[in-house]
Amino acid sequence: MSDYPILSGAEPLFVEGNEIGCLVSHGFTGSPQSMRFLGEYLAREAGFTVSVPRLPGHGTAPEDMQRRTASDWTGTIQSELERLAGRCKHVFTLGLSMGGTLALHTAASFPDIVRGTVAINAPVFLNNPDMASLAFNSHAPEFIPGIGADIKDPEVTELAYEQVPVASISQLYGLVYVTQGLLPRLDCPLLAFHSDEDHVVDPANGDFLMEKAGTADKTLVRLDNSFHVATIDHDKERIASESLAFIRRCVVEEA
Repeated sequence: MSDYPILSGAEPLFVEGNEIGCLVSHGFTGSPQSMRFLGEYLAREAGFTVSVPRLPGHGTAPEDMQRRTASDWTGTIQSELERLAGRCKHVFTLGLSMGGTLALHTAASFPDIVRGTVAINAPVFLNNPDMASLAFNSHAPEFIPGIGADIKDPEVTELAYEQVPVASISQLYGLVYVTQGLLPRLDCPLLAFHSDEDHVVDPANGDFLMEKAGTADKTLVRLDNSFHVATIDHDKERIASESLAFIRRCVVEEA
């Protein structure tokens, strides 16, 4: 339990539906707000059981995030995975940014449970020397300014922290590094989206993911009308509809 109140709009989402379960993860410093459209779409259009958890330290305050670790984040996702697996015959993981990394990590770690995964602008490598120097510098400040909402649609704002705990950046690096090592073990169907104009995660991550993922069933979709937070940007409906079609195809092929 967090000692900090949950920000309005950052509440988790759970919709009880049919035997197809979708575990939908938000990104680093973000909240379920960025994934609500996708989660509600899958529940409304297909009747899926949908869980959009709030990762520990997110949707509250940067000081709360500062004391959390990558193990806290993967632990929450694993708990939700078990919750869905107890209700559903088919379970899929989906995520944006670090949430996409978590989706990949979970799919590779639990191949007997996860039937397919969707990664949206997910980092599977990080190549920002300035960020790395901060993350592993014992003299770095506790907090640095956030990256802001990288969204092309001027009418949309992401609910995310204005400050980022430097300690959390090192946790992100660790998670990405571990997930990268798991990619050859990923053997379920994979659908990846990446924005051509992503100012947060290098678009080359999409090609790298296609190269390293062990599964032969993998597709990369390039988004040309969204920035990083694509799940609430101009391409949100495309992401939602193509994710739905992907899940349905996986279920039919497994039957």
